[in-house]
Amino acid sequence: MISAHLLQYLALGLASGFVAGLLGVGGGLLMVPVLVFIFHAEGFAADQVLLFALATSLAVIMFTSLSSVRAHHQHGAVDWQALRRISPGIISGTLLGAWLATLLPSVFLHYFFVAFLFYAATQMLLNIKPKAHRGLPGTPGMLLAGNVIGVVSSWVGIGGGTLSVPFLLWCNTRMHTAIGTSAAIGFPIAVAGTVGYVVSGWHLAALPAYSLGYVYLPALGLVAAASILTAPLGARAAHRLPVATLKKIFAILLYSLGVKMALSLA
Repeated sequence: MISAHLLQYLALGLASGFVAGLLGVGGGLLMVPVLVFIFHAEGFAADQVLLFALATSLAVIMFTSLSSVRAHHQHGAVDWQALRRISPGIISGTLLGAWLATLLPSVFLHYFFVAFLFYAATQMLLNIKPKAHRGLPGTPGMLLAGNVIGVVSSWVGIGGGTLSVPFLLWCNTRMHTAIGTSAAIGFPIAVAGTVGYVVSGWHLAALPAYSLGYVYLPALGLVAAASILTAPLGARAAHRLPVATLKKIFAILLYSLGVKMALSLA
C-alpha cells in the first residue's frame, strides 16, 4: 500500500532538504540508503531496489537544486563558464552511468554505493580538502572530469558535490564559488540521470505501479515537496550552528547507513 509509507517519504524529504541546505552536500547521500530500506519494505524486487532509489533520488535533486542554484547565483558564486565547459561531459557521463547501472549486477552497485558512503563520510569527518593545484583544465580535461563525475553520480544518486567541489578546489576555484558551481553542476546531473533511468526502465513490464521507468513517482512527489520546504531552513541554520560538529554527526550517520546496507548484503 502506498499510503503506508507516505509519512516516511515526507519525513525523508524534510530531513534530506534540511541536511542539503545545512551542509551543502545535497540530499542524495541520505535519500538513497533510506529509500532502499523503504522500497524493500514495500516489496520491490530485490534486484531493482537500488535502481529505483538512485533514479528517484536524482529526480528529487532535479527540483531541489534549482533553489540552491538561485541562492548561490544571487551571491555571485556560480562560475557559469566552468559550468558550460564541464556540462557536455557531465551529461554524457551521467547518461552512460545510468545505462550501465541497469546492466551491472545489483550486488556490485550495492557495494559500490556502500564504499562511496564510507568515502563521503570520511571526507566529511576529517574535513579533507585537496590542495589547490592549478587552473581549470582545457576542453579534453573538462570533458574527462565531467564524465567521471557524471558516471559516479549516476551510480550513487547524488548531485555530484562530493566529487565536483574537490575537483574545483584542486583547480584553484574559491571555496564559495566551488560550492555554488557544484550546485549548478548538480542540475544537469539530475536531469540526465533521471532521463537515463526512465529510458532504461521504460520497456520493463514488471515494475511497481506509479513508476516512470525506475523513478517511483509517489516518493518523488512527496520527498521533493518536503525537501524544497526545509532546504532554505537548513541554509539559514548553517550560519547559526556549529557546522563542523554537525558534519561529524552526519558522517557518523553515513557510516551507520553504510554498515547497515553492507550487513544486508551479507
